Formats: sequence, structure tokens, C-alpha cells
Amino acid sequence: SQRLLNETYSSYVQNLLPRYKKPLVDSISNLPVSLVVDQKRIRGNSRSTVGTVTDIYSDLRLLYSRLAKPFIGYSMKYSFNNPECMCQNCQGLGVVKSIDIARLIDFDKSLQEGAIQFPTFQNGGWRLTRYTESGFFDNNKKISDYSAHELDLLLNSPKIKPNNPSANWHKTAKYFGVIPRIMESFVNVEDSKYKKDLEKILITTTCPVCQGARLNNDVLRAKIKSQSIADCCDMDINDLLGFIKDLEDETVEAITHELVAKLKSLRIVGLDYLKLNQPTSTLSGGESQRIKMVKYLNSSLADVIYIFDEPSVGLHPHDIKGITRIFRGIKEKGNSVLFVDHDPDM
Repeated sequence: SQRLLNETYSSYVQNLLPRYKKPLVDSISNLPVSLVVDQKRIRGNSRSTVGTVTDIYSDLRLLYSRLAKPFIGYSMKYSFNNPECMCQNCQGLGVVKSIDIARLIDFDKSLQEGAIQFPTFQNGGWRLTRYTESGFFDNNKKISDYSAHELDLLLNSPKIKPNNPSANWHKTAKYFGVIPRIMESFVNVEDSKYKKDLEKILITTTCPVCQGARLNNDVLRAKIKSQSIADCCDMDINDLLGFIKDLEDETVEAITHELVAKLKSLRIVGLDYLKLNQPTSTLSGGESQRIKMVKYLNSSLADVIYIFDEPSVGLHPHDIKGITRIFRGIKEKGNSVLFVDHDPDM
């Protein structure tokens, strides 16, 4: 089903999609579009949250653009992915990352002995030559013996052209401090292949400017009943549901109806303890699968087969009832549900 669906896209798009072999069958007829909903954790970058992946945050942005005072503009004004509206200190991430120098540098070693404890900066790594061939340092001198100026030059220097580099220095290359180089090359990019190595040297703290709200002060000043959109994202699902239900305004009835339906769906599958600002990277496999269930329940698609892999794993009996309600809801929209499970209640 997915192979045939993918073939309807352009060659460019097909190259970006998974490849499926032609199945070893004589014939298949009347095959609907099929979606597999497994327990793989939701892959999302650092900007992906429970609110964004369920589209609840989009509805909230629309609500705030209609009701919040003072009026600051349309829904994109409330997006922490919008450069104009995000907190400039954390770039809309809500957290700031810094390097722990004590974990990065072994002060009892020299550059030649591998003092910089990060891949490609140690002996034999090409990035190390950006320091050993710069002409700035005695490569056999322990970092603990560096002067304050030398240490600052090693760690924090902006891009500069060395005055007396070695013969091995690339003519057009610029010298760059270790910390800004790591931040630019590895930290401020998505899907760094050195993720585990970065975890050893990075300190992640709540942004001191926005306090984790991700948005700038102009956006945070716009409120509904004294609550900013960031305040809503920091409520658990039940509290947010109560807040939305208390908004009695006919002009936004369609938006609040949609919000209530989506929030109730999260509660039905036992995810009412979540908050919209929780990063998707922190969700377990089971939580990820239930988030996907809720998303499909609120979808307008019909005539689809949804295939679920052991949806009851690790769940409380009360939550299993909720999942069966979700399945019935998907079915009542004109879809089919196929699932593998070992719990009789399912």
C-alpha cells in the first residue's frame, strides 16, 4: 500500500521516502491506503513538542490571535519558530546550552597529548591541526601552564588569521576558538553524529531571558484571562482543558470546540499528565504511539487502514479502555483498524 502510494509522487519526493519491495503475491485488489502506527519514539528536532506534533499549539495560536489583549497580530506571531517572535537569547528553544570546560579540557595534558577531549580534536584528528599548526601555542605545554591570554585564545577566540602559522597551515584558513567551533559545528545543528560525545561536555539550562517560554516579551504580554500562550503550554492537559472550556465567546467557538476535542483525546488515552511544551524527544515509545493515535482520531481522513503494533503494552487497564474508545472513533469515521495485541481487554 505504501509502495503504491509513494509511486504517485514526483521522482524527487520518492527519493526522500522509504523504499518498499514489491510483495511476493499473485494479486491484490481493493487495497486502501494503510498507515502503520508503531511504538517507535517520535523523531523530532529540538523545536518539536507535544503541542506542535498534535497540532494543538496551532489551534492555541489561532485562539490567541483572536482573543488575546493587547492584539499583536495573527497566529504566526505566537510561533516560537518565527524569528521575529522567538526569544532571541535561546532562538526559540527555551533552553541554552553551554560547554563545561572542565569536561572538555584535560588541563594536565598538552595539545599534542590530547587535551581537547572531543572527537577529531585529539591526536590524529584533523581539527587538532587547526590549533597545533596555528603558531599560537607550544604544543607540548600542559594547558594548566597556559597564561590567561593563551587559555582565552585557545577556548574563546573569534575567527582570526594567524600571523605566524606553520608551513602545514592552510593558506585561506582562519583560526577559531575551540568552544565557538564546537558550538557552530556540532551544537547548533540538528542530528549531530557526535550526540553522545556532546552529552558529556554540555550543560543545558533553562533560558534566563524567557524562562523557558521560547517567545519574546512582546508576545508574552498578550494574554487571555491573565494567561499567556506560554502559560497555557505549561499547564497539564486537564488544567488547560478547564481553561479552554471557561472561554465563553461565540466568535471562537469553532476553535475552542477543536481544542476541547483534541485535549479530551489525550485524556482518553491516559496522557493528561503531559504538557504541551514537553519536547517530543522525551516521550517513551508507548507515549509516542498514543500521541499518534490521538492525531489520527482527529484527522479528517476516511477509508484508511490503521495498523497498530501492541498498543496496550505497559498500560493501566483504565487506559486500555481509552484506547479501545479511540479505535472505535477511528472506525466510526469510515476507517478500518487492524492491531496485534495480547491483552484480552483489547
